[in-house]
Amino acid sequence: MKRIDTHHHMVPPVYRKALDRAGIGDAGGRAMPDWSPEASLDTMAKLGVATAILSVSAPGTTMLSAAADAAALARDLNDYSAELIAAQPDQFGFFATLPMPHLDASVAESVRALDELGADGVFLLANSVGTYVGATGQDALFAELDKRSAVVFVHPAELPGHAIDGVLPFAADFLLDTSRAAYLLVRNGIRRRYPNIRFILSHAGGFVPYASYRMAMGITSDVGGSPADHLDDFASFYFDTALSSTAAALPSLLAFAKPGHVTFGSDFPFAPVEVSQLYAAGLETYGGLDDAGRREIDRTNALALFPRLGSAAAPAAPSLIAQAQHAASRVVMRGVTRLLAR
Repeated sequence: MKRIDTHHHMVPPVYRKALDRAGIGDAGGRAMPDWSPEASLDTMAKLGVATAILSVSAPGTTMLSAAADAAALARDLNDYSAELIAAQPDQFGFFATLPMPHLDASVAESVRALDELGADGVFLLANSVGTYVGATGQDALFAELDKRSAVVFVHPAELPGHAIDGVLPFAADFLLDTSRAAYLLVRNGIRRRYPNIRFILSHAGGFVPYASYRMAMGITSDVGGSPADHLDDFASFYFDTALSSTAAALPSLLAFAKPGHVTFGSDFPFAPVEVSQLYAAGLETYGGLDDAGRREIDRTNALALFPRLGSAAAPAAPSLIAQAQHAASRVVMRGVTRLLAR
């Protein structure tokens, strides 16, 4: 299949040591898994993945409160990643870790990683110790990313607040965290002011496809603008299928996302290979996709984001199913606009 996996994690030795020093043994309520490049390659073979774009997961560098310490860890992680990718450029890519919420350090590291290390994009937690992606005051970072037409992988973290006993963060809170970041990116005009940035939202965008109309109306009532424009901003995100390629989630995602804006994701190693295989099988057997649509999600859509992985292959035209679904969604958008204007 030669899939490109845009949601594939790593736990490098330097990261494991930093987590151990901070007394952190889990992420989102799940134990921090073992990882090695060899384990990733084995899983990739089982999932039909040709290339995995590697990233750390929560908590990133946020367990280090001092900007200098967080920046040093981010540099170490990105140097490790660059060396791994240089040795196996066809099998691996990487999203550079940024030491958010330390803005100046994050700007500097994003420039270094993209310009010097050859990172395929950057990794941002939806919230870093309570500071959300898309909050006011982050224009210096977005301006640099926009100049470089960067891919930004937005991954959830634990919500800034008390955990609820019995609710595992990865099962519910992570989806809200991603949705909050997406909301702010639209509400605060980041999607419009920095149109060259390609944002990938983890896990099919959290609640975004399902709740997008409600979110667009909320933004309209808060800051004005057209709900159809806000909906279009939400639909312009990219979405990965990690833990989301089910008969319940896929109809909403594919009806809402713009054609060409859905990529394959496994969530390995936080999702064991057996779990990733089940979700991949769900994508393969979903009746709402034709073969062309599956090829787009598996590989072609990602090639538009990471042309180095197949520069000779031009992105295929979106499938007829995807085009029809998006056209139907736009009809409803216009109806919502007319209703709100009354």
